[in-house]
Amino acid sequence: MRPPDGLWRRRVASFGHAFRGVWAALRSEVHLQFHALATVVVIGLGFYCNLTRLEWALVALAIASVWAAELVNTAIEALTDLASPAYHPLAGKAKDVAAGAVLLAALGALVVGALVFGPHVLAGRQ
Repeated sequence: MRPPDGLWRRRVASFGHAFRGVWAALRSEVHLQFHALATVVVIGLGFYCNLTRLEWALVALAIASVWAAELVNTAIEALTDLASPAYHPLAGKAKDVAAGAVLLAALGALVVGALVFGPHVLAGRQ
């Protein structure tokens, strides 16, 4: 049984909305631009170090977690600014907690990077 054509169009369109959201955040958020640059550097280093499939999987999960956390943080900040243009302690708390999630994801990615790339770098020094 095949779903109606309208359903397929809506599902395909939802990917377009998602990519538009990532692109909008990338254009406006300096931290996300930094993460994009870091992603390019890490992928290049991964090819240089000839990572194993498992190492690539770990790196990909680390990158995805940082990007996802940063995108959620951006969405929370935008909604908080919309709902509470004037300062409110709960609005500040929401923004701080969202930023804390990005920090934890970035620190986790840093640990993954050290564990994955460390042995490659150390092996090259010998």
